[in-house]
Amino acid sequence: MGKLSTHVLDITQGKPGAGVTVQLYAVEAGVKTLLKTEVTNQDGRCNTPLLEGVDFKTGCYELVFAAGDYFDTQGVTLPTPKFIDLVTLAFGVADATQNYHVPLVVSPWAYSTYRGS
Repeated sequence: MGKLSTHVLDITQGKPGAGVTVQLYAVEAGVKTLLKTEVTNQDGRCNTPLLEGVDFKTGCYELVFAAGDYFDTQGVTLPTPKFIDLVTLAFGVADATQNYHVPLVVSPWAYSTYRGS
């Protein structure tokens, strides 16, 4: 069985994004259902997989990262409104027997992601 995991890397400071609130949604027919809310640990990771086993299914998902709030706690001076605030990563899981690692690499001005394992 596969699993879904994430982590946050703060490229402004070159360190893990600790204390970032992450929400996971399932998306079906345009309807979002909140599955889980986590906060990243000191390594910028969630302590357990977001989904695994029978709970991890094929389909569409969204991860929403509270990046703006994180940068506020880091003392970063940001404009109002923030350029990067809530980062939403929409992705699909085609094979739930595989591992999907969906990280966020973020600064107050840009972000990226990739599919890891």
